[in-house]
Amino acid sequence: MKPFSYRYAQVRGWALLGLLLLVLVLLGGMIWRNLERFETVRAYVGYTHHIQEVAFKLQDALTGYFTTGSNRRLHAQQLSELSTRLAELARHDYHVAADTPNKLTEVSGLIVEISRERLPPESQEALLLRALKITSAMLDQETLERERLVEEIGQATRTEISLVFGVLAAILLFGGVFFRRQILAPLNNLKELLLRLAHEDFTPIETARIDPLLLPVFNSYNDMVKRLAELEEVKRHHAESLEAEVRAATRALLEQQASLSRTERLAAVGELAAGIAHELRNPLAGIQMTCVNLRNEIDDTEQAERVDLIIAELKRMGRLLNELLDNGRHTPAPVAECDVGVLIRELVTLTRYQIQPNIRLDWSASNDLVCRLPGCRLRQTLLNLILNSAQAIGDQNGTIEICACRGDDHVLLTVTDDGPGFPEEILQTGIRPFATGRPGGTGLGLAMVQRFTRDLGGQLDISNVEPRGARVSLTLPCQWV
Repeated sequence: MKPFSYRYAQVRGWALLGLLLLVLVLLGGMIWRNLERFETVRAYVGYTHHIQEVAFKLQDALTGYFTTGSNRRLHAQQLSELSTRLAELARHDYHVAADTPNKLTEVSGLIVEISRERLPPESQEALLLRALKITSAMLDQETLERERLVEEIGQATRTEISLVFGVLAAILLFGGVFFRRQILAPLNNLKELLLRLAHEDFTPIETARIDPLLLPVFNSYNDMVKRLAELEEVKRHHAESLEAEVRAATRALLEQQASLSRTERLAAVGELAAGIAHELRNPLAGIQMTCVNLRNEIDDTEQAERVDLIIAELKRMGRLLNELLDNGRHTPAPVAECDVGVLIRELVTLTRYQIQPNIRLDWSASNDLVCRLPGCRLRQTLLNLILNSAQAIGDQNGTIEICACRGDDHVLLTVTDDGPGFPEEILQTGIRPFATGRPGGTGLGLAMVQRFTRDLGGQLDISNVEPRGARVSLTLPCQWV
């Protein structure tokens, strides 16, 4: 583009120089032509002046003839001068009238005739008068022709001057229009474009109709606004990233604040639970001893099994109360050998009496799930999940499925129901204490499950299943036995 613009500018420069040279040539030619015409007119005027001198000489000779008719010597000298003048006029040939050479020849012949010695005075007088008449007529015709020639020269000069000035005016007008439309107008547009930059308008302009002489300027402007737009985009992204970081930091600060608040509430709940656990252990021990005595007095096998379950649960409740007290003292739960399959089977048998008959309990577990885990807390965790699922299903018919399978260094437990599923808020924000989507819920069940999983270094995943329902997956690290 640059070589093309440079060549285009060169062509325009040479064209402008050619127009200027044309004007100078026209003006120079007109001046030179007028000088030539002036010299010609001056020669014609001089020629006419010489003819006029001849006429004066003839008049003088004629006057001398009438005053001194007997003085032939002076008259002969005048005739000799007249002959010399006529010879010079014939030699220079600057006449205007076409008949002047013939009349000069005729006058010269009359002068020669007058110069004869034997010519009578009356004949000389007649010839002299005739020569004077011819000279006067020749002078009048030369004057008329000269005036006509001067008028033609003046008319031609005026025409040439008008033509030259017309060409010059046309060039100036064309140059002015070209300069205004092709130079000033784009420069004014460039001024407006620069004002647009102050308002952060980085829109490129169309260069199809821009004069090639100014095309590099506007191409540079387009490159500049393109670069400015890129920098503005970078600045905007940087500002947005800063705003995002500020928002993230603010959100993290708020979450930390909420977490501190939850921690304080959990600490208060922990103190309350420890107090309740301490107060419940003694009456629970009495109930357990009463159930043991009652078991010894029952002979019915089915009733005895039910009382055995009650006694086992009372023992488990006692262990849970002890763990609550240990948690208040930040004592980790004891790890012991645990058969996950047996634990699930016992838990399903127990919870059948705690959930509504419209809810079906299904479970599946392999036979090689003996590992080292905090069994009591694992039982409590699965019980919370089963009761949460049962409360979510409510009075509708539904199914709760518990599955357990073995991994390389972990056990995978899943509890799936066909209830309404988790609220979208819990799926997006995660599990938080006291946050529940069920009317009447405490929001502590899943929080306790999450804490148990986190203490073991495991992973807790919650999700909804299609067409409806919820699923909780626990990945618990363990040592297989």
